[in-house]
Amino acid sequence: MNHPKRLFAGVAVLALAASGAVVAVHVRRGEEPPPGLGAAAVVEATPSASPTVADAARKQAVDAVLARRSTAVLAGDLKGFMAPVDPKQTELVARQRLLFTNLRKFGLSSLKYFTADAFRPVPGLVGKFGPTTFSTRVMMRYQLSGLDPRPVQTDLGYTFVQRAGTWVLVDDTGTDENLSQDGHRQPWDFDEVQVVRRGSVVVVVDKREASLGTKVAQVAEKAVKSVRKHWARPWNGAVLVVAMPQERVMSTLWTAGSGDGWTIAAKAVTLFEGEQLGKPAGRPIGSRIVVNPALRKRLDKDLLVHEMTHVATATLGLNAPIWAVEGLAEYVRCRAIEDDPHWTVDPYRKRVKSQYLAKLTTLPDQSVFAADADRAYGTSWWITEYLADKLGEKKLATLYTDLSVHGESVLKKDTGLTATQIAAGAKKFKG
Repeated sequence: MNHPKRLFAGVAVLALAASGAVVAVHVRRGEEPPPGLGAAAVVEATPSASPTVADAARKQAVDAVLARRSTAVLAGDLKGFMAPVDPKQTELVARQRLLFTNLRKFGLSSLKYFTADAFRPVPGLVGKFGPTTFSTRVMMRYQLSGLDPRPVQTDLGYTFVQRAGTWVLVDDTGTDENLSQDGHRQPWDFDEVQVVRRGSVVVVVDKREASLGTKVAQVAEKAVKSVRKHWARPWNGAVLVVAMPQERVMSTLWTAGSGDGWTIAAKAVTLFEGEQLGKPAGRPIGSRIVVNPALRKRLDKDLLVHEMTHVATATLGLNAPIWAVEGLAEYVRCRAIEDDPHWTVDPYRKRVKSQYLAKLTTLPDQSVFAADADRAYGTSWWITEYLADKLGEKKLATLYTDLSVHGESVLKKDTGLTATQIAAGAKKFKG
C-alpha cells in the first residue's frame, strides 16, 4: 500500500549552514574560570586600582559567584543557586527558579558557568541599577549524562551590580542582542519541561504535554534502530530530541510549503568544538534534533530517520559534499520506509526518474540545493542509491567517512569513478 501523504524530511544541514545555527563551543584560550575559587571568595576592586587590575578582580569575583551557582545546580541546592539573585527583581527570580527546575531534569554530569567577554555598558541597565552595573557574556559549559561525549558550551548574557562587596545578579535578558544567534534559547529557557528517557533517546517536551514526550520517544527509538540498520558504522544511538511548542527553541526557523511534501519536519543542530558567535568552529562533537512545533503531535518514524542519519554521521567531519550529506540521509530514510512491507517510496522514485534525472549532469552542489531543493534532494538520493548498488552498504559507509574527512578528492580512490562518471552512472541507473 502506498502512503498518500508521506512527509519528507526537509532542509536540515543546508538550512543550518545558511543560518549558522550551531550550539556548542570550546572555551576560549585564557577564559577558563580561575581554579580553586572557594565559596567565600569575594574580591572588591578599589577606586585606586588600575583598570586592568580592577577588571581582573571583578572577573575573579563574578566567576566565584558563578562557580557556586554551578555547584548548586549539580547538588540540587535551590537556595544556593538563588542566593546571588536580586530578590527585588521578581520576574528575574521567577525565571531563575524555573531555570533551576528545568536544568535539574536534564541529568547534568558536569556544569560550569564562567565569564567570557564583558559587554559595553547598556545605558538602560546602568541607569536602572547604578554605576557598578557590569554586563558580561557568561559561558555555560555542560555535559548531559548519557548524551554528550564531552562537555559542550552555550552563552548567556548576565548583568551584575556590586552591593556591600558582593556581586548580585540583577538581569538576564537585557543583553540578549549581544549573544550568539542560538545560545540563549536552549530548551530549558522557556516553560517548565518534561524530560523523557527511553534507552539512548532523550526527549524534551513542555511539561503540559508529557504524554507527547512518551510518544515521541517511542517514535525516536524506532528511528534510531532504522538508522543503525542501514548505516554500517558504529553509533550508540544517543540523541536529544526537542519537541516543544515554541518556534524559536535553539533559534530554529521553520518554513512550510504547500501541503505536506517538503514541509520541514525536524532539523539536526550540530554541536561544535569552537567559539560560537554565529559560525561553526572546530570539530563537530554531536547533535540535537529539533522537531517542527507544527508537526510535533503527528510525528512519524521516517520524519526523524533523515535527521537521525545526520546525528549518526555528524562527528565524522565537515568536508563531505552536500550531495553526499543529504543523499545518505535520504537513502537511509527511504530504506527505512521500505523495511515495512506496507509502505513504498515508489512515487518518490518515479518522480526522481521522470522529472529530475534528465537534468543531472554534475553532482549537486550548494547552488543546486538553493535553486531547486526538490531536485537536489531527489537526485542526491538517487546518486547514493547508485553508489550503494555499486559498492554495497559497508563500502558506501567507508566512502562517506572518507568524504567527511577529505572531501570529494577521494571519490576516484574509493569508487574508481570521477565525479562526472558518478553523475553519468546515476543518470543511467534503473534503481
